[in-house]
Amino acid sequence: MKQRRWIIAGAVAVATVAALNTVPAVASRPYDPTAQTLAALGQRHGLQVGTAVNMTALNDTSDPRYRALVSSEFSSVTAENVMKWESLEPTRGAYDWAAADQLVEFARRNKQSVRGHVLVWHSQLPAWLTSGVADGSISKQELRELLRKHITTVVNRYKGKIWQWDVVNEAVSDPWDSPPTLHYKGFWAQNLGPGYIADAFRWARAADPRALLFYNDYNIEAFGSGNPADDKSQFVYEMVKGLRAQGVPIDGVGSQGHLGTQYGNYDTLQVTAALKKFAGLGVATAFTEVDVRSEMTEAVQAGNSAEINPRLQASAANFSVLMKACLAVRSCLSYTVWGFSDRYSWVPDWFNDPPEGMATIYDENYQPKRAYHELKSDLIFAGPPYVLPRVAPKPRR
Repeated sequence: MKQRRWIIAGAVAVATVAALNTVPAVASRPYDPTAQTLAALGQRHGLQVGTAVNMTALNDTSDPRYRALVSSEFSSVTAENVMKWESLEPTRGAYDWAAADQLVEFARRNKQSVRGHVLVWHSQLPAWLTSGVADGSISKQELRELLRKHITTVVNRYKGKIWQWDVVNEAVSDPWDSPPTLHYKGFWAQNLGPGYIADAFRWARAADPRALLFYNDYNIEAFGSGNPADDKSQFVYEMVKGLRAQGVPIDGVGSQGHLGTQYGNYDTLQVTAALKKFAGLGVATAFTEVDVRSEMTEAVQAGNSAEINPRLQASAANFSVLMKACLAVRSCLSYTVWGFSDRYSWVPDWFNDPPEGMATIYDENYQPKRAYHELKSDLIFAGPPYVLPRVAPKPRR
């Protein structure tokens, strides 16, 4: 995929927006923006609207609707699982590229951007790696070299084909962890120390000078106390600020956007303020894994509309808050939902005590929910002077 697809010159973008906001007189039929896809409406603002892709569903010939919606409704795609280390290198030294290659080729054919997910994460690592560290057969020095080799190999494989890489994912603890003071967590911090984060970005940049390199995490949609000891957004802000000061080539911060209707969550102005604060560091932002889950009470599961409808409305409001905030901040380059249909959502398997679900913008039968229509309306009614075309940074050296 050529880089000019996503680095938009300001003058061209403004002209494009002006053209797309002009009502065309085609056979005297009124222009109907509601008939456009999320992808097409996002392009009015230079915003990529994407989805995570389940490759099993994409290849299921008995369910063609999934493939049709992925290819038509979205302008970018993210590998839900097939670019994670355990999928790419299940056996040491033997990479299996088939599924990841297929997604990249699918995106090329459909003129979509690709978000690469994920190079470094403490979860979904191959068993040979974690067991080798645990039994001492892989030393810390060897582990660091294995990480360098993995990042270099994967990024080289897809050089020039990935728009944004999630280089490091979920490196920061939560206030409910032990100890409660926020800290660097997980396999990589425990075995290599926090310096692995800067190393990972430098290795990724060396492998691809033109991809945008992101740090990605959850629960960073808004700022809280401002104390990095208990405010995760502030901790990440200080981390990114420190990396930039060291000359680390970090280009963006991805806020996952996993929300739930049972929580208070945030309003649009709170989220906008957070995006602007990160933008003040000179980095891009993106919403990378948006879904809004609900508790599946017995009444919900029995089809009680009195319990279902408030959840659908709250879900739509939360999807919309993130979209409106993204539109308001020009450095917010993309808005990605973590799967678009309840048929393939990860939520019911992960959140099962109590059961949760209804997390996406389409139901199990691919009928668009209120959330889908709210996202459309946000994209349709947004425009100058408050919503302007995106401004993408040049990848840092």
